[in-house]
Amino acid sequence: MTNLNENLRALRKQMKLTQDQFAAKLDIKRSLLGAYEEGRAEPKLELLQKIADVCRISVDDLIGKDFTKERPEAKTIALGKEVVVITQDLNGRDNIELVPMKAAAGYLNGYADAEYVKELPRFQLPMLKQGTYRAFEISGDSMLPILPGTIVIGEYVENLKQIKSGKTYILVSQREGIVYKRVFNYLDETGKLFLVSDNRQYAPYQIDASDVMEVWAAKAYISVQFPDVESKSDVSVEQLASVVLDLQKDIMSLKSKKN
Repeated sequence: MTNLNENLRALRKQMKLTQDQFAAKLDIKRSLLGAYEEGRAEPKLELLQKIADVCRISVDDLIGKDFTKERPEAKTIALGKEVVVITQDLNGRDNIELVPMKAAAGYLNGYADAEYVKELPRFQLPMLKQGTYRAFEISGDSMLPILPGTIVIGEYVENLKQIKSGKTYILVSQREGIVYKRVFNYLDETGKLFLVSDNRQYAPYQIDASDVMEVWAAKAYISVQFPDVESKSDVSVEQLASVVLDLQKDIMSLKSKKN
């Protein structure tokens, strides 16, 4: 069981406060705070409530929870021209943060916010090679046999031009939100990406490169449901590419007519 003094020290460090600064917020002397953190004295109930208020937690959590391991360290790293927020465990190993379906809308605004990312669920998969990964819970049936509720783990893509046509990616964009699609790269020709569903009931569509905030290359998935063999798409990547090429020709034809 974690001692109160260890929680006090951990919470102060999480708020990036010195002993002088934390003591000032509590309206006590630094030496007294030092005694509390070292376990040489214990704060009275009134001060416990004040500490809890400053830390924005309950007294029960302050006494009963282990805040020495509650929150991961987060840092912003530069990958290519962009930056991405990651969290690490107490041993400095990178976590895989999970974006559940219910958190998808919030992720659009918080993906670059260290405080937001620190609150996401997180785990590790030792079988993945070194890299920066994030996991997304998938909604809808557009990518059968990947079922709704499946967690797809993606590796961060530093540059959109690294996208390989026909491969699957998780894209984070303002217009479309978070989507998992098979992507065809036409950035050099049109400045756009074509997004195709493995489920033929969904029509392919295009998205501007400027609308894309993050891209994660699909590397693995986790599901509690096994795919139904009978529902598996019989469409090959070559057939999907043909559909995209036909769509691309139609767009180019329309452009030439306008000119």
